[in-house]
Amino acid sequence: MPNPFMHRQMQHDVWATEQLLARCQKLTPEQLELTTPGTYGTIKGTLQHIVVADENYLIRLSGKLLHDKVFRLTDPATLDDIATHLAHVKDAVERLFAGPTLDAERLITDTPSRPEGAPRFEMRTWVPASQLINHGVDHRSHINTILAAHGLETVDLQVWPYATALGASYEAKP
Repeated sequence: MPNPFMHRQMQHDVWATEQLLARCQKLTPEQLELTTPGTYGTIKGTLQHIVVADENYLIRLSGKLLHDKVFRLTDPATLDDIATHLAHVKDAVERLFAGPTLDAERLITDTPSRPEGAPRFEMRTWVPASQLINHGVDHRSHINTILAAHGLETVDLQVWPYATALGASYEAKP
């Protein structure tokens, strides 16, 4: 399999967002609108921001749209809509790593998701691949901060519980 470490990191990223989304689906509509100073925005807005960005990073990496319509921050979205788009992200990660090895230094010259008239950025493949992971960690932490600041249960999204769930980390028996 090409790039197994990056693949696993992106799989963890999707898993962590799935876990947080599952937690947030138990919140009331009022709780989804909570925020805390120093965070991105509301819980629901931050979840949408994470998934919108993930889709766009994967569109940039693959050079093609993940589905028929680009998910935008301006789109009205329910948690179910966000979950649907997160499923697109999950599928796109698997497709990305099912093909040839990614060339980290390949120059990406444009993205099919760029709005008409928006500036065009060129970047090496490693940039959106790394940003997908870093961006998700940062904003999921924001949501956990909001939850904790309002006395609500947080979610452990570290690699440890992910590895345990996969059977990749466990207590050794004598």
